[in-house]
Amino acid sequence: MAVKIRLARFGAKKRPFYRIVVADSRAPRDGRFIEKIGQYDPMLPKDNKNRVVVKAARLKHWLSVGAQATERVLWFIKKGIVTLENRTKENRKEESRERESTRARGISLLKC
Repeated sequence: MAVKIRLARFGAKKRPFYRIVVADSRAPRDGRFIEKIGQYDPMLPKDNKNRVVVKAARLKHWLSVGAQATERVLWFIKKGIVTLENRTKENRKEESRERESTRARGISLLKC
């Protein structure tokens, strides 16, 4: 079974709205899918953060197990609209600790 990460079209006529889904490649475009991992609303302005919303952890998982992304989904990743970095709470805490330690070192160097 070939698995693809692709867009499924929803919304009204002339008002498209897409779901980013993981589906069997043989399934119809708007038909059966395995998992919904995000959404894309092209009607929103390009700078709106809700234009493309994706569960990065699930996207990364499906790519790691061999799912093939379509051209449009790959375009989102290449443009940086979708990031594959999974920033958990632990990662954010470590980053903030590193920043605080570098600030503390900078302050101690200034006092010398």
